[in-house]
Amino acid sequence: MNINLQRFVDRWAGIPLCAAVSGAEALMRRFRPAPVNDKTPRAIVVILLSEMGSLVLANDMFARLKARYPDAALHALLFKKNREILDLMQVMDPANVHTVDDRSLTSLLSSLWSAIKALRSANVDVAIDCELFSRISSLLSYASGAAVRVGFHRHTQEGLYRGSHINRRVPYNPYHHISAQFLTLARAIDSTAVPKSKLPVVGTPKPPPHVQLDGALVQGIQTRLAQDFPAIAGKPLVLVYPGGGILPIRAWPLASYTALCEGLVADGCAVAVIGLKDDQALARQLVANVQAAFPASPVIDLTGYTRSISELLALFHGARLLVTNDGGPGQFAALTPIWTLMLFGPETPSLYAPLTPQCYSFYSQWPCSPCLTAYNHRSSYCDGDNQCLKVIAPAAVLAKARAFLASA
Repeated sequence: MNINLQRFVDRWAGIPLCAAVSGAEALMRRFRPAPVNDKTPRAIVVILLSEMGSLVLANDMFARLKARYPDAALHALLFKKNREILDLMQVMDPANVHTVDDRSLTSLLSSLWSAIKALRSANVDVAIDCELFSRISSLLSYASGAAVRVGFHRHTQEGLYRGSHINRRVPYNPYHHISAQFLTLARAIDSTAVPKSKLPVVGTPKPPPHVQLDGALVQGIQTRLAQDFPAIAGKPLVLVYPGGGILPIRAWPLASYTALCEGLVADGCAVAVIGLKDDQALARQLVANVQAAFPASPVIDLTGYTRSISELLALFHGARLLVTNDGGPGQFAALTPIWTLMLFGPETPSLYAPLTPQCYSFYSQWPCSPCLTAYNHRSSYCDGDNQCLKVIAPAAVLAKARAFLASA
């Protein structure tokens, strides 16, 4: 569904539904005892619907849940389009991954019903709601049948109203990296503190392990590239992702990418523009801009070229560097050996930087940044003139790219 339609439905249907469920839960609590805190979970579901990149940042949470509750079955509930990255990470039994199809309202409702039935059949007794920007996930934590429901709660803050049926309430902390907050959600299952996140520090989240890809897949991508684009042969390959996805305000300007790519081509690199088919017009414009300055330069359009996340990761294995806006590709890169430069502005690396030492984040720290937060449904108050990104100089990014390429 369109993101604005999702926001509309989440607000005007989500608020009354959360209020109704909270009222019903409060009424039922009068006639039944509260869940026992020290009961060992039998089955845990992690609800992380919308962000593929967040699944990578949640890797350490999955690992610690398995270590803390080795006898509990671990489940996940997420959008169908995001499933592949979770399967590649191999953090749980694929049979325990439940998906929601959001391509239409009909498929959404049908798949939600199927997922809820599957979770209830699995006797899930703990639900961890990792979502910040929607209310549907808090409703799903209740619908799963879990007696213990962990999730972000606004407490005294001005965040989204998500109901009072969350009974392990963790305040969102805008000063801590989201991966650390995911760990806090996992630890809140047993917490008796008020708030549930009043817990000793346990160290920083660990980088995710690299995904082990089939060697034939990696070699196959390299063979395809050599056959389809012979002009890039023998040159260091740099990938750039200039698209902003469903949030265009996160994109570094096209003129800045053009200047960067011109510098890379002048240095003897090959440049490939990656993205989905929807990014093809932007990619073609970037390629045309660079080739206007450097005719026959080795800059190519790879939007829509990879047919799966697996193939994208295989492409990362054959490249030396990725330059990307804030988004999924930068997080996926942490699962591979590639070096990454990531451009932040409407969101901040303090919260969302990839967990890898092989990534450098550019961030200008404008007074209005970050503007996409848990408090505004990721609906920026910016007029579209994203100066926080525009002021990041191509020369600075090119200098860092050269340093990474020299060390890669």
